[in-house]
Amino acid sequence: MSSYNAPIRDMQFVMKELAGMDAVAALPGCEDASADLVDAVLEEANKFASGVLAPLNRVGDTQGARWNDGVVTTTPGWKDAYTQFAESGWTALACDPEYGGQGLPKLVATAVMEMWKSANMAFSLCPMLTSGAIEALMLRGSDAQKNAYLPKMVSGEWTGTMNLTEPAAGSDLAAVRTRAEPQGDGTYKIFGQKIFITYGEHDMTDNIIHLVLARLPDAPEGVKGISLFVVPKFLLNADGTPGERNDVHCVSIEHKLGIHGSPTAVLAFGDQGGAIGTLIGEPNRGLEYMFIMMNEARFAVGMEGLALSERAYQQALAYAKDRVQGTEAGVRGGPKVSIIRHADVRRMLMSMKSQIEAQRALAHVVAAAFDFAHKHPDADERARNQAFVDLMIPVVKGWFTESSIEITSTGVQVHGGMGFIEETGAAQHFRDARITAIYEGTTAIQANDLIGRKIAKEGGATVKALLADIRELDSQLAAATAPEFAAIRTALSAGVKAVDEAVAYIVATFGTDIKAASVGSVPFLKLLGIVAGGWQMARAALVSAQRLAEGQGDASFYQAKIVTARFYADHVLSQASGLAYTVVNGAAGALDLAEDQF
Repeated sequence: MSSYNAPIRDMQFVMKELAGMDAVAALPGCEDASADLVDAVLEEANKFASGVLAPLNRVGDTQGARWNDGVVTTTPGWKDAYTQFAESGWTALACDPEYGGQGLPKLVATAVMEMWKSANMAFSLCPMLTSGAIEALMLRGSDAQKNAYLPKMVSGEWTGTMNLTEPAAGSDLAAVRTRAEPQGDGTYKIFGQKIFITYGEHDMTDNIIHLVLARLPDAPEGVKGISLFVVPKFLLNADGTPGERNDVHCVSIEHKLGIHGSPTAVLAFGDQGGAIGTLIGEPNRGLEYMFIMMNEARFAVGMEGLALSERAYQQALAYAKDRVQGTEAGVRGGPKVSIIRHADVRRMLMSMKSQIEAQRALAHVVAAAFDFAHKHPDADERARNQAFVDLMIPVVKGWFTESSIEITSTGVQVHGGMGFIEETGAAQHFRDARITAIYEGTTAIQANDLIGRKIAKEGGATVKALLADIRELDSQLAAATAPEFAAIRTALSAGVKAVDEAVAYIVATFGTDIKAASVGSVPFLKLLGIVAGGWQMARAALVSAQRLAEGQGDASFYQAKIVTARFYADHVLSQASGLAYTVVNGAAGALDLAEDQF
């Protein structure tokens, strides 16, 4: 079994050199995020992730959560770990100080989030969903709801969920049929069933705060008729403590391919007279409010993909250094060597390493933009950064998770036959990764959002602004004399051209032939991710070259950054032109067969 140690040096590099940690720390409300504090947070988070959460990852997979007569018991060790997690203040890291939070920037929370997810993804899902529920209540809850629920949720004493999916309403939320009946006293009775509810029932806290989509009696059909309600597992006493059990019960949990430690509940509301809830915000705006949670969750799920890739890479690298097999190519009669000396194993490891570093850099840049969008004093800067965040959320969610399936599979391949054996743990990362491209909106949903709402709707304005930013690197890359930079420049220039061509096609086609545009939506998402990742790798290489010229810092680290960026250009960014070709030309082959010809 593998251990885990957070890649703190790389996190510090991308936070400071690429994401602009100093500028984030200068934003109103972020002044406490000094370099010393951030370094201390990362060190302590790594201690908790590696020392407490990572050792539970395997037992979570092998034993998992258990359901018995409506009661869910989490994996042995889970409850104690969660208590330590909350008492250490990790649930409050990025929350509003008004309700007990520490108020640290999203940029810092993103690095810490990666650690939780690498160490133990199944465990991390509980605080992740709670964070989304906190955000929704913060932005749309009433003062009474905020005061009743937020202090306990921020402290980790209570957890939160989001309840969208029903047996007949998966991704099509227009089909939601859970109903809410007004009681005349400001409360509602909720009736219906929700499925796939992560941590919908567990034994780690004494209350669970469910955010539930339901329809009012006079609601219009479709997504415009959905409202959002807060429905606690236990109703609150006058003093705010948990009291009478509400009419929401777990009727089963799912048996899954992966994330076995995370209970995925089927919840029944109202089987014994009606679950009591209160309306969040205005009637019939529930889907809009739920998207607050969903965007938080989509970014976080993208981080799951990255985190699992990192965990798989660490394990594959350790195995490749330890496993002795065969002689080195070109060395006749040479000694047996560890498999990292074999060319294709090096290629696989570099493929893993380069994509992880590109994605980590992009994630932190997006997180910093999130901070600027919320806290920058200039309205134009807030709007510009928000547009970038909105563009990148589906890329982070879709590209990171699809890549994680490939990268964790490569981790199995590096192990050879031992990777197929559960005891090594390599297979768990692969199995756990598979859900990330499905929940919180499949890759196709992310891609349709990207080409429809984020590209076609605005004529490609935000993505064109992004391409202009990337083009600004060209002169710096041209001025760099090392051969690595010529390769990076060539590949990045071709990547920008590929995105430009694909965007032009989507803008021209979406309004007249939406099916043709949609065939290329996922390839376009991957294309934009790869090029955005290449942008960050080029920036990282330029910074590293500058630091080497200055004689500052760890020369080996910076040299590795440049070589890794070169590999990314040659092996990953080089895919861009082919993906653009598919976006522009791929519709006929996908759409021309009649159904009976399949």
